[in-house]
Amino acid sequence: MRSLEGQIALVAGATRGAGRAIACSLGERGATVYCTGRSVRGRPATGTRPETIEETAEMVSARGGRGVAVQVDHTVEAQVEALCAQIKRERGKLDIVVNDVWGGDELTDFGAPFWRLSIPNGRLLLDRAVMSHIITSRHAVPLLLERDRGLIVEITDGDHFGYRGNLFYDLAKMSVIRLAFAMARELRRHPSITALAVTPGFLRSEAMLDLFGVTEENWRDAAAKEPHFIASETPYYVGRAVAALAADPNVAAKAGRVFSSWDLAREYGFTDVDGQQPHWGDYFEGALGPYNRADERAYASWLNGPIDIAEPDWPKE
Repeated sequence: MRSLEGQIALVAGATRGAGRAIACSLGERGATVYCTGRSVRGRPATGTRPETIEETAEMVSARGGRGVAVQVDHTVEAQVEALCAQIKRERGKLDIVVNDVWGGDELTDFGAPFWRLSIPNGRLLLDRAVMSHIITSRHAVPLLLERDRGLIVEITDGDHFGYRGNLFYDLAKMSVIRLAFAMARELRRHPSITALAVTPGFLRSEAMLDLFGVTEENWRDAAAKEPHFIASETPYYVGRAVAALAADPNVAAKAGRVFSSWDLAREYGFTDVDGQQPHWGDYFEGALGPYNRADERAYASWLNGPIDIAEPDWPKE
């Protein structure tokens, strides 16, 4: 399992949820992980949520890796630039970049149509959930280019073209899939640097457990309130997915595409922490019944097709 020994990773948005689990899963395989976010001990940045980046770094170290906590607001370019300078100074390289910054829960109103949405909230959501990813890649990827190798992972929600229930939410989650595709296009002359996107299924995060008033030990009780929760997965499922990708010597074949935790589990053979392999895709289709997904399938065919390397408009470096 220590197949990432000596690797240096940056997990942007590692305070809780998928980001924390990804950092821990990389640590389990021996990586040094820079765990970044805004919440530090004594200064929570997301309401009253108790999780901090220091806790995440300690969890990484407890699992056999080395966790390094750095407070960073990834919407502030100067802070991201300083972070990448710190990584270069302290480690001399960077191998893995995971863009998991979100910060949009309190800004998303799933009950409102787009003509009633708050524009200030939407602008802030896109700044946090999309621009932060662009800023991070802008300053972190040059460290990968110095050694001409590495992995860039965009964390999204959904591997399909279907609507996600709120205009700004949908735009943010689709945009980061497109970021992975766009970065892969521009990295075609650097085939040892791979950009791709990964989605979890119904995530059994700390916040979701709290919402339903359950713990990881009795989480199935929440299915009485939300039946679909029975098919949920812990954040470590997608964490193990990212770790498996980082350890795959043939990961370049996946450049520019979007993958799910459940499909990667079947491909790489890992399980969730309870030993199960939940498959949100199969459950979703079965629970909601058959419906016309021709547009999603057509989009997926385009999205997951080969990257054309023959275009004449290759950007000059």
